[in-house]
Amino acid sequence: MNEKKDISTVSVVIPCRNEKKFISECIDSFVNQTYDKELYEVLICDGMSDDGTRDIVKGYEEKYKNIRLVDNVGLSAPKGMNEGIRKSKADVIIIFGAHAYADKDFIKNNVKLLNKDKSVGCAGGPIETINDSDKGRAVALAMSSPFGVGNALFRYAKKEMYVDTVAFGAYRRDVLEEIGYFDSELVRNQDDEINYRVTKAGYNILLSPTVKSYYYSRASLKKLWRQYFQYGFWKVRVMQKHGKTASVRHLVPMTFVLTNLLGIILGMFFKPILILWLVELAAYLTCDIISSFKLIKRKFNLLKYIPIIFPILHLSYGIGFLQGLFVFYLFKSKKYINKNTKMSR
Repeated sequence: MNEKKDISTVSVVIPCRNEKKFISECIDSFVNQTYDKELYEVLICDGMSDDGTRDIVKGYEEKYKNIRLVDNVGLSAPKGMNEGIRKSKADVIIIFGAHAYADKDFIKNNVKLLNKDKSVGCAGGPIETINDSDKGRAVALAMSSPFGVGNALFRYAKKEMYVDTVAFGAYRRDVLEEIGYFDSELVRNQDDEINYRVTKAGYNILLSPTVKSYYYSRASLKKLWRQYFQYGFWKVRVMQKHGKTASVRHLVPMTFVLTNLLGIILGMFFKPILILWLVELAAYLTCDIISSFKLIKRKFNLLKYIPIIFPILHLSYGIGFLQGLFVFYLFKSKKYINKNTKMSR
């Protein structure tokens, strides 16, 4: 590691494609930051949206000198992130999402964390997942539950700690110049992959509840399934690239899928296996129901969704992980990669 100096200037890089519904609230949250406006800029790296998003961003660009529209002709999220980093000259790069908005002290508190400890190469905070519809709120609650997402601390942590990854990371520019930018191949898990390189280079990743942001969850169960399937699938590619075994939280969904498949198939021939599978299923359903009741807090209208959402999270991730093992390790296929590198929502 090189010796680090205090930092002050910031570029917020937001990859975006067809986010007409959310982009204004996202940009407004950065217009209204408590950080000195002369010290930061917001770069909206748009993947050539065709729903009116670009016109909205251009309106902000005309009104505010620190907001810029950047064309992301590569279309994928990591290519947009990298284009924004290349356009920036700031000390700090914050990666944010167009499907979210930031607390007013978001930039200020990130900068404080990076300046507090010179060993910190990346800082961030827990994301509060939100939505307006009952189904969306149920998804948000499940995604903020340890039963739903395991020890993904950036979803629900309440105290400051070192972690292995954050979602909306604030990176020192000199760290990015040292370890390289985002992997442009990855549709999902770009943050996991780059954060692995951050820690591998000897830097810490600091998570603090003072850094607050709010993310709109999907209200569609079909889109939720696709999202978590991709998380599982691309996690395998990250493992393959670095020769690194996934943490326990990434292996649990795959194990859950496998034990259910084996329990159903082998249980038809071996009674002890059938009994073990039924015990596993009963234990899972019990945890599902208990966790659901803990989350709803008397909002019983959500109970018709949450018990279904938990298995969607677990099964989709597990099946995606298994497919990733076949594609990347068994068949070593790049066909899927070449066809699936555009920005995905």
